[in-house]
Parts: sequence; structure tokens; C-alpha cells
Amino acid sequence: MANPQRQRRVADQIQRELSDLIRGELKDPRVRMVTLTSVELSPDLVHAKVFYTSLAAASQRDEALAGLNHAAGFLRAMLGARMKVHNTPELHFVYDESVEEGMRLDRLIDEAVASDVALKSPPRRRRKTAR
Repeated sequence: MANPQRQRRVADQIQRELSDLIRGELKDPRVRMVTLTSVELSPDLVHAKVFYTSLAAASQRDEALAGLNHAAGFLRAMLGARMKVHNTPELHFVYDESVEEGMRLDRLIDEAVASDVALKSPPRRRRKTAR
């Protein structure tokens, strides 16, 4: 078992290297709009859960996951060549919904603030004009 500090450092390095590999080496068009958000390593450093998000439409999410899973062996081999670890972890890709959830909550907060401002503002009075 690795200590938590080493586990975090290795996870950060995996995220940096995978991001670079996806951007520079991977030619699959299904994963062009993919951004890696975080990596979680198992305590024994054998499995890496790679969280990603995509700027593509929701309908293309499954295609991006299929492309990442298809390229997992290639990415793992390239990762092993770039990193100095005894065993290269097996990669498991998981869609990260936190970005979408954050945007949804931000929109709800903006709507609540706008309705609160509308309720607090006094109604406009029309001035009577002298004839």
C-alpha cells in the first residue's frame, strides 16, 4: 500500500500525462472534446479511475467513453513508458457529472437572485403630468 501523499502525487502525474497523450498522441475523433478532471488511484496503485468531462453534446458522451475504453491499452502502454512506476495502473474511465451539476446549480442561484431582486424592488410610479 502506498502512503496517501505518494498516491496523490502519482494520481496527479497520471492525469497530466494522460491529458498530454490524449491531446497529442490519440487520433480517435471521438475523444477530441474530452477533458480529464481527476484521477483516483486504488491504495495498491493497480487501478486508476480516470474522471473526464466532454464539451460535446450529451448524445456523444457514450461515443467518447467508447473511444477512451478502446484506447485504454494504448494509453496505458504509453503511460508506462513515460512514468517511473513499478506497475502501470489499469485505466477505468468514468464520466464526471460534477461540472454539469455545478453549471445547473449556478443557473438556479442566478434565477433565485433575479427573482429576489424583482420582489424587493418597489413598483414604478407614473408621474402625473400637468396640463
